Amino acid sequence: MSTKPQLSFWQIWNVSFGFLGVQFGFALQNANVSRILSDLGADLHSLSLFWLVAPIMGLLIQPIVGAASDKTWNRFGRRNPYILIGAITAFVGMLLMPNAPLFVAIVPPMLFGAMMLAIMDASFNVAFQPFRALVSDMVPDNQTNQGYSIQAFLINVGAVFGSILPFLLTNVIGLNNTSEGGAIAPSVVWAFYIGATVLLGSVLWTVYRTKEYSPKEYYQFKGLDADEVAKEQNIETSIGEKISNFFGLIKTMPNVMKRLALVQFFSWFSLFIMWVYTMPAIAQQVWGIDVKWFDHAYIESVGGIPADIAAAKGAAGDWVGILFAAYSLFAAVFSIFLAKLANKFGRKAVYSMSLLAGGLGYLSFAMISGTEMTTVNLFITQVEVPQGAVTLFIPMIGIGIAWAAILAMPYSILAGSLPVSKTGIYMGIFNFTIAAPQIVSGIFAGMILSGLFANQAIYIIMLAGGSMVLGSLAVFYVKDEKELEKEQEKMQTV
Repeated sequence: MSTKPQLSFWQIWNVSFGFLGVQFGFALQNANVSRILSDLGADLHSLSLFWLVAPIMGLLIQPIVGAASDKTWNRFGRRNPYILIGAITAFVGMLLMPNAPLFVAIVPPMLFGAMMLAIMDASFNVAFQPFRALVSDMVPDNQTNQGYSIQAFLINVGAVFGSILPFLLTNVIGLNNTSEGGAIAPSVVWAFYIGATVLLGSVLWTVYRTKEYSPKEYYQFKGLDADEVAKEQNIETSIGEKISNFFGLIKTMPNVMKRLALVQFFSWFSLFIMWVYTMPAIAQQVWGIDVKWFDHAYIESVGGIPADIAAAKGAAGDWVGILFAAYSLFAAVFSIFLAKLANKFGRKAVYSMSLLAGGLGYLSFAMISGTEMTTVNLFITQVEVPQGAVTLFIPMIGIGIAWAAILAMPYSILAGSLPVSKTGIYMGIFNFTIAAPQIVSGIFAGMILSGLFANQAIYIIMLAGGSMVLGSLAVFYVKDEKELEKEQEKMQTV
């Protein structure tokens, strides 16, 4: 069995570069979709239900794409065709999403917005899953930590610029950030146009610059016969058999994947809450906007939102982009050191402490207030915001550290434990551990917020903090293949 050739830094960089654009688009969605849907008429209770589209798309699409890409070998590659198809479809969805009000004669704007959200999320998932498998395919085992750390770095660079873009378009270019008459703010519309272009361009770079191994080369590295694997994969099976085989794979998934699922649940439950409710949380806590201005029925009963409240909500929405850019920037910086820290202190220790930092970051939101206005120099521009908005950069450090670890550590732990001929489908199945907690969060978070917390969004952020702390503790339940082998050896010698 030969080994995969060592890759240069720039070869590993090119393998993951398209992730910068995919995450650029994903960050725009995370920071602005709650804002867009709110402008189109969604209230706080229903926001999390609209956001369910994202994990459901991941749950349905990633295993299918993973299984298909495991068997796809053509002149474009194994994973690259799916990455490219996902990018092109996402490009179209991002162009249409902020233009929902233009289609009101055909489809209600809220429904159209939900449809475009579904298309974007489906497309992001088509691109995301093969990217994960592409790193596993191309990078040799001793460079796995480096490979996923570079991927995490690029993801966060894309997230920084995607998150901050609407703010830049408002405060540097001068576009209006206030929605009027049910329309989307011009700064958000143009941010989506630019994001779509960056997404497609970066993916084209990876597809063009990365030459995937042929089946013969790839399976030779794994000590397998390419012809035998092809015969096994080409065996025709009925739909019933495919379903049975799929659930069989779930039942026989590597032990480490099962244990990671618990950590993933607490982590992604928290992240979903943050993406959906950070904007109303800081608008209420820091900008001092009353809860009633997030109730669509109340707004309609009084004839609309006053100009000062609309301006404050627009400013809070822009600041969410700055905060999300901040945690992504901190994550990008931490990603540079992540591989070395994992090699020195162990993956589990670094993973656990990172999640703890994120949990404490969420919990500290409740201690931050201060509506007095202050001028902030962001180097590219100066902006006047409440003092509490500036203090929110502190918890973003912990959240950024957690995000970097969430993007890299589970995949680094998992990579060496997967059967080589089923890497794609297992990576897709592993996405269940990302999608399921988000679905649970989407179903119950709105009910918890309205039923227990009277729509005070800061308390749902604190719930996210508690969940992330539990994720930190659950890391010590995870045992990778080396640990399990050592345990088996000890049992055999007893």
